[in-house]
Amino acid sequence: MRGSERASLELIGLLLHSLEVVFSANTGFSMSIYDVTSRSIYLRWSKFSGASSYRVTATAVNTVGHSLLAHFSDVTLKSTLTSLIPNTVYAIQAEAIDKNGITLAETQTMQSTAPDIPVIDQAYSKLSNSITVEWRAVPGATSYLLSAQDGDSCIETVVTKSPGTVMGLEPATCYRITIRSVNAGGKSRPSPSRKTTTVLSAPILSVSSPSYDSIAVSWKAVYMAVGFSVSLMRSDGLGRMLKQNTTNTSFIFSNLDPGTLYTIKAYAWNANGLPGDDFTYNQRTSPKAPADVQVAFNSGVLRAIVSWMPAEGALTYSVTASSGLLKLKCNTTSSSCIIPSLQCGSEYSVSVTAHNDAGSSNPTDAVSLKTIPCAPGNISTEEDEHGNLLVSWSRVNFGHYYVVFVKSDDGLEVYCNTSHTQCHFQSDCGFTYFISVFAYNKAGQSPLGDVFNYTTAPCCPSNFRAVLVSSDTVEVSWSPVRGAEMYETKAASWRGTVLCNDTATACTLSALRCNTRYNVTVYSFSEARGSNTSCASKYVATAPCSPEIKNISKEALSVISVHWQSNNEEATYIVTARGETGLWHCTSSGNSCTLINLPCGSAFSVSVIARSPAGQSLPSYSVPLETAPCCPNDLTLTQVTQSVTNISWSIGMGAQTYATTLESPKGQAKCRTLKNYCLLGCITCGTNYTVSLKAISETGLTSYCTYQGYSSSACCPSGVKLYRLGNNGIRVYWRASEETISYITDLCGSKGNFTCTPSSGVSYCDITEIPCGDVYTVVVSPATDKRLKLTFCPKKIYSVTCSGSSVGMVIYRGKSSAEHV
Repeated sequence: MRGSERASLELIGLLLHSLEVVFSANTGFSMSIYDVTSRSIYLRWSKFSGASSYRVTATAVNTVGHSLLAHFSDVTLKSTLTSLIPNTVYAIQAEAIDKNGITLAETQTMQSTAPDIPVIDQAYSKLSNSITVEWRAVPGATSYLLSAQDGDSCIETVVTKSPGTVMGLEPATCYRITIRSVNAGGKSRPSPSRKTTTVLSAPILSVSSPSYDSIAVSWKAVYMAVGFSVSLMRSDGLGRMLKQNTTNTSFIFSNLDPGTLYTIKAYAWNANGLPGDDFTYNQRTSPKAPADVQVAFNSGVLRAIVSWMPAEGALTYSVTASSGLLKLKCNTTSSSCIIPSLQCGSEYSVSVTAHNDAGSSNPTDAVSLKTIPCAPGNISTEEDEHGNLLVSWSRVNFGHYYVVFVKSDDGLEVYCNTSHTQCHFQSDCGFTYFISVFAYNKAGQSPLGDVFNYTTAPCCPSNFRAVLVSSDTVEVSWSPVRGAEMYETKAASWRGTVLCNDTATACTLSALRCNTRYNVTVYSFSEARGSNTSCASKYVATAPCSPEIKNISKEALSVISVHWQSNNEEATYIVTARGETGLWHCTSSGNSCTLINLPCGSAFSVSVIARSPAGQSLPSYSVPLETAPCCPNDLTLTQVTQSVTNISWSIGMGAQTYATTLESPKGQAKCRTLKNYCLLGCITCGTNYTVSLKAISETGLTSYCTYQGYSSSACCPSGVKLYRLGNNGIRVYWRASEETISYITDLCGSKGNFTCTPSSGVSYCDITEIPCGDVYTVVVSPATDKRLKLTFCPKKIYSVTCSGSSVGMVIYRGKSSAEHV
């Protein structure tokens, strides 16, 4: 069918289907199709009230002159339209007609017939679970339904084209094969059947390799089989193929290569000689026993290395070493293996077996292995009075001779070779000897047995040195001696004994009595052998006893006398005053001493020591000493205001507080402070003062300091006023505090600054040619000896107005806000 015709038929079908839905909805009369074949359409319709008959019309679409009309009674509600054209679309109409021949209702639908019935060309079986069918294609078929029926059992499969295969069948079974063509309209009737029998199933093989040159194959009987074919060939393709036909269910292939992979294939045939499915299996022959077995014995670690020539096809090897009931094994994939943990003094039989996935070879002929003798035991040592050691031991099996090694802890080693069970050696004090005994035979040296150690008595310390570190302490030191683990130092006098135990080569004997003679001995000790009591001693005298300061007196400002008490004889005493600025000493053989030239403002710690040929005593307890503070070197006075003076000074060593005094017949001013400056008030201007200062230490020691006198400045004038003087002049007037004082007058304005200094005793000053129209600050202050200006006199402000181009009114504005108070 062409594409345009197919599209038009689909459009007509949709329209008719729409009409059927409408008619059915309006009248309740409907029609349905329940089966379709290549030349038949099976339909049914609903019963319609009032209808006495039904009429069905089928018209082929796009086929001219092919129409089918059928009438049915009112009791018939289904029918089959036959003699139709395969793979053709029909327009089907059903009508309900009353007894007068009038159409009461109608419904329409479109339906295609199935494709034509296919014809099987051939059907055959290549596998025991399937049959393959071949046929000619049917026009309009979109798929095909293959069926294989065996009695009540039917297996179907859908394919799209020829050939097609039905799977899931039973072997050696006869099936009736049919095929149907299928399209969207339905499926055709089954084709004429063909009978086909599936081939035999494959025999399931059980394969093994009973020996390195044979493979045994067996299988169970196969249904409908009359014979079997078994073939064998190397999997690598080398050699020729061996084939055997038999009616039995087993066969053995012989004269094969050992350890080689073979491929075995078997199938059964039926009475017609048709072969069935084949079964393939890969089997390797078991390996041949390895050749050229070699055994290398390692006497040092009691193990043997077994090696051999690799066997063809062997995957693993096992080595067995047997000695009586004891068996040692090792497994490996290489051509050698290590057998560890062999026992000394034993003989082993060693064999090797090859293995692969087919089985194991026969063990190789046993190889004999004899091991080394065991280590001798019951080692004992005796030392005689001459320092000789006798070493003895027990005899061992398979021991041909013995070697004894004696190694001292300094690394020196000697040995003795003998066939007997004892040896003699020379020994020294303070040594630990490590004794090992080995037995030997042709296999080698025995393992290391128990190492016996023997320690001789430690040597005595010699040339020890005793050093006095204080009046009651002596430090004794010595060189280490061999064999000593601990030392005991003993100091004995008629008053008692002092002991010191230590592992170090020095010991401090404390709590000794000062000014006493002791007998000192150092003994060596080891845990294994005890103490060596034959060591020599030395005499040591302790240092003088420490003096005790009884009194410190001040003889003068920088002179101090120190008094002490001591019972030492033939001792010289040294007094030390230790301060931040240095050390001061004095020496005496009596019980007092004088320190001179001690600096002021310093703190000292005063102590006394005693010296004698035996040594020096510990210092006495220190006594604190403080000298009076130093007077400040520099002192400066500065007048701040007319009644206030600032006084400052340099720091006086040792001083914490200061008290300053300015004194005159008119009174005095005082100040006490922690700082190095002070403000003194109530100072009378124009007065001479005496200046004094007290420097006081933290503990209250006081130094009285005097300095040069001080004169306060002259008093500032009072009543300062400005008057107009002529056209452009100004007069400054004041009241003088004293008639003999000279003053300096300053006028400062934005248009200029003016200064004038009148003669001594004059209380006014004239300034000519001063600009008018400005504000002036006016200060009148006494002139100092150096013609310096005093800054603390009051400042007054005046406005000088203009009258034309001349000075006008002079107006007082008050004091300056910047006036220093």
